[in-house]
Order: sequence, then C-alpha cells, then structure tokens
Amino acid sequence: MPAYFFDSSALVKRFAQERGSAFLLSLLRPSARNRLYAARITEVEVCAALARRQKGNTINASQAAKGLRRLRHDLPRRFTQVAINEEVIVEASRLAETYALRGYDAVQLAAAVKANDERISNGLAPLIIVSADTELNDAAQTEGFSIENPDDHP
Repeated sequence: MPAYFFDSSALVKRFAQERGSAFLLSLLRPSARNRLYAARITEVEVCAALARRQKGNTINASQAAKGLRRLRHDLPRRFTQVAINEEVIVEASRLAETYALRGYDAVQLAAAVKANDERISNGLAPLIIVSADTELNDAAQTEGFSIENPDDHP
C-alpha cells in the first residue's frame, strides 16, 4: 500500500479547486487505500491559504468555511499527523540551512523525514512526498524522497 506525505501546497488543492486538484483527490480517495501523512502544522497552513484565497476573492466565504470543516474533519481521521517536536525542529533547522528553505517548508520536510525514518525502521515502504512547492521538492529529492507534484497533473 503506497504511503504519501502531503505538504500544505498540495493539500490545499483538496479544498480549493486548482490545477492538480483532480490528481490530489485520486490519491485521497478511500478506495485508493493509500496511507496518508501530514505534519501537524499543515492545518494552520491550509487554514491560512484558504483565508487568503477568500480575502483575495478567489473563493467565497461559503467555500472557505466548507474547506475548513472538511480539513478539520479529515486530518485527525484520515491522516497520520506528525507532531512538531524538538527532533523535528532540529532537523528543520538543518534542512533550512542546507537548502535555504522557507521556515515552514523546512518543518514540513523535517516531519516527512521523521515519518519516513519510522516507516523504514518498521520495514515499511518509504514515503512519497506530495507537494506543489518546487524548492521543497528539490530539497526532498536531494534527501532521497520520491516526489509527486500535483501541478504536473492537469
């Protein structure tokens, strides 16, 4: 069973229709039987993205509210959420320095590293990172991850 780590740039496509949304939905479908992971901070980032889209008039208030309800329902029920603890912060600092990543991108990648290390130590297949962020994807590939960019799928 494939396992995917979703950063906020990808997961927001679940709640706001844009390029790559159909591909993302195919990964999230329960019938796909994929194992889903996200950093705990993803809720804040997706919430902010939806609020900014509403403020920018690319989605309306009803769409934003519906997206937030789905997000808050789905994350704890369907995703293994990676806690942002001292270990993740130390790794995020290393990644930010090494790749000149933005702060939360480094936290996202560090959370993926932590979850991936746990999977591998338990004899499970490595995570595939799903992200629409080019800089994050480049760093993740250098760190040895396979990447799926939803923007590569119309």
